[in-house]
Amino acid sequence: MSITADCHLHTSFSGDSQAPMEDMISRGMELGLTEMTFTEHMDFDYIPLPGEAPDYFEVDTDGYHKKFLEMKERFEGKIKLNFGIELGMQTHVNERNTEYSKSFPFDFIIASSHLCRRLDPYNADFWEGRLEKDGWHDYFSYIYEIITAYDDFDIYGHLDYVLRYGPTKNTDFVFDEFRDDIDKILKALISMGKGIEANTSGYRYGMGGPHPCKEILSRYRELGGEILTVGSDAHKPEHIAQHFEDAAALLKDCGFEYYCVFHERKPEFMKI
Repeated sequence: MSITADCHLHTSFSGDSQAPMEDMISRGMELGLTEMTFTEHMDFDYIPLPGEAPDYFEVDTDGYHKKFLEMKERFEGKIKLNFGIELGMQTHVNERNTEYSKSFPFDFIIASSHLCRRLDPYNADFWEGRLEKDGWHDYFSYIYEIITAYDDFDIYGHLDYVLRYGPTKNTDFVFDEFRDDIDKILKALISMGKGIEANTSGYRYGMGGPHPCKEILSRYRELGGEILTVGSDAHKPEHIAQHFEDAAALLKDCGFEYYCVFHERKPEFMKI
């Protein structure tokens, strides 16, 4: 593989995964990965679905860190492991996120928007009473509001996540119709020294490409964006590094020659 570091991984410490960390690492080694970055969910004030615990997306960080250190020692010299977090973004939890991010020695922080103005695109109520395109616009506008008020993260994750759960998925999405929305986000991230990710779960969810789509990735590069991580967003071993070769080819088409891995919150550039 030309991309040998998977920078977005979940284990049983995330509410939506049952995979033991050992199993994830073993699979990564089988695939020939040189680095794996675990990014468990910490999504303060997340709205759980019926049957989910109130803290469904709030990792036991003490337990997670302890297990990570055990695995790092166990696999020393075999594969490099990095300690990360996927931090859920909502404007009213900025202070909690800041306090949390400084409480542990994270190598990497992904900022992600799973909710938009207290509504979840996964649920029908996000889409009720408005056009699908209005939902997309609201989501992108909310990300811009977040990043103009919060900066303690390294990259923004699956930037067009909202497309995954809309009534038509990304079938009717036309980048040029949202260029202004997306340009505001990308320009702000670049000016802040922040990056984005190519999240290959988009292939798995039937999007025909990564999150965000090729047009957004190309535009980020065109605007001068260089900080880019690649992650499978795997929640089980069989999804680790999935579609990395497809992503490598697409990223080269977008003008990228390097991707990044973060250590102690600093990016290291690696050749694609």
